[in-house]
Amino acid sequence: MRNTMHQMKLFLLLFIFLLARPAIAIYDPLSVPNNKYGIHVADPNDISKVKDLVNSTQGDWGYVTLVIPDNERRVDVWQPVFERMKRDHLIPIVRLATHVEGGVWIKPSLTDAHVWVNFLKELPWPTKNRYIILFNEPNHAKEWGGTVSPHEYADVFMAYANALRQASEDFFILPAGLDASAPNGRDTMDEELFLRWMIIQQPDILNVMDGLTSHSYPNPGFSGSPYAQGRGTLRTYEWELKVLADLGSTKRLPIFITETGWAHNGNAGKQTRLSPDDVSQYVEIASKTVWNNPQIAAVTPFLFSYQDGLFAMFSWLRLTTREPYSFYRSYQHIAKMKGEPLTYPTNDYLALIAHPLNL
Repeated sequence: MRNTMHQMKLFLLLFIFLLARPAIAIYDPLSVPNNKYGIHVADPNDISKVKDLVNSTQGDWGYVTLVIPDNERRVDVWQPVFERMKRDHLIPIVRLATHVEGGVWIKPSLTDAHVWVNFLKELPWPTKNRYIILFNEPNHAKEWGGTVSPHEYADVFMAYANALRQASEDFFILPAGLDASAPNGRDTMDEELFLRWMIIQQPDILNVMDGLTSHSYPNPGFSGSPYAQGRGTLRTYEWELKVLADLGSTKRLPIFITETGWAHNGNAGKQTRLSPDDVSQYVEIASKTVWNNPQIAAVTPFLFSYQDGLFAMFSWLRLTTREPYSFYRSYQHIAKMKGEPLTYPTNDYLALIAHPLNL
């Protein structure tokens, strides 16, 4: 009889709890303690190695930017990766991608939006917010089927955003990061012009996007000073926010710098590039200045490890030996916050079920 009474009280409290808790929806990651530091990962097998970098100095719940191409869209492949991130307290920022044909990334299909949704909603997300970036640098023709079309990208963005939101309001929608240093030409389009044409095509984009994705690279040549300001520097995100405000944005958008960093001359690279020790010094300066902007939600420099010549100049680990460069250590030593992201709401009432005698 006593157990029956406990069960009745338990279910009554659960019923009240479910009625009282707010509807599932994204939250501002800056409204809770947030460890902004993270890293961009090319190989999901490296996920197991990044915790010591982004959650160092007593930090917790750092970020990892990763790319999922459509030809690797399998729950059985990515489920253990996400479970690992949950165990290691890593927050995924997932960039959707298609695949390469003829040297270019093919255009995403509008009808493929629901295929992506069905895949993404099956993954065991570590946190309540599910951060999704809708593709990459479409102001480059090679990233968009060989052409530049802000109109097409705007339509794809809205179709995918709407499909994701219909599936779950926990999806945090981020636009593609754009190349702020790209000129107008046959194969590239100026970022400001691209944004203007996007919004003319789909004015509601400014209301739908939940944050700003920024590729704030220190140009020219990925070798710029950490003190430089404006477009094409580490502070590119500030210029981008101004452009969006001029185009009618009134939201205070959290900033996700998912690509940044300096090219270096390690891995037998060009000796005219910065040395790893130069990069180390620049990382320390950036952590005390540029990356201290309170609107920044995440900084995930490019790239944790790349064991091939293509992006070896950005790799934080040496070729073959995979030993870290000095700037890895500098980043590791940055003081980090103990992040406290919201986890999925079911955790709250599962805790009640686990301890019914506390009622």
